[in-house]
Amino acid sequence: MMPALLLVLAALAGLAGVFALLYLLARRIDNYGIVDIAWSYSFGVIALFYALLGPGWTGRRALIAALTLVWSARLGTHLHVRVMGHHPVEDGRYRQLRKDWAVGFGRRMFWFFQMQAASVVLLGLAPLLAALNPAPGFHPLELTGAALWLVAILGEAIADHQLAAFKRDPARRAGVCDAGLWRYSRHPNYFFEWLIWVSFALFALASPHGWLALIGPAGILYLLLRVTGIPLTEEQSLRSRGDAYRRYQQTTSAFVPWFPKKPPS
Repeated sequence: MMPALLLVLAALAGLAGVFALLYLLARRIDNYGIVDIAWSYSFGVIALFYALLGPGWTGRRALIAALTLVWSARLGTHLHVRVMGHHPVEDGRYRQLRKDWAVGFGRRMFWFFQMQAASVVLLGLAPLLAALNPAPGFHPLELTGAALWLVAILGEAIADHQLAAFKRDPARRAGVCDAGLWRYSRHPNYFFEWLIWVSFALFALASPHGWLALIGPAGILYLLLRVTGIPLTEEQSLRSRGDAYRRYQQTTSAFVPWFPKKPPS
């Protein structure tokens, strides 16, 4: 069993090396969108690492590792299909970064990749804290977190499936997806993704210093609402869909699913 600090430092060093190699691969294939795939898969890897080497109760370590692995594998595979399915065309967010970071782009992207590695360790505190907890048996907060996780991962999978089905229809591909969950939120996939992070934090709150895991949902919420999530996605949608997407913005909640408004007269 490894102490907490050694677990964190080992995870950080390992991921820094992996993301440095990934940066070289991204340069070689000229597609930096692959960092999203690696970022998603990395959480499952470090959760398994913590579960195998952490000193906590075996049942708790196994459950948090399983929850994280399933979510990580589903999201990473979904992104792999999307990113590599469009290769060599790069995701619009990274095409925009090429323009924004025209000066020193390669250097900036290297450190961007390293920041992704560090963010996995910082946001991955929930499985670490749970893996350190030696108390036998499951706390009600852990069971509540697992139940919320199930709702969230099903919601995210349904939203992703509905959007993929919409894009496969040639007659609707150029329009705006406003069917199913997308009728109630412009970004239901992001909302349910955030709920997954809330479920991990709930699970961790049953462990000593579990409040530290609140960094996860707080950080993800900030990124989704203010940085790389909704802002960049909506900028791209406005560029590609124009007035149709503006009308969608006027009637549909941006994040939390809610009943649509009547279109302005």
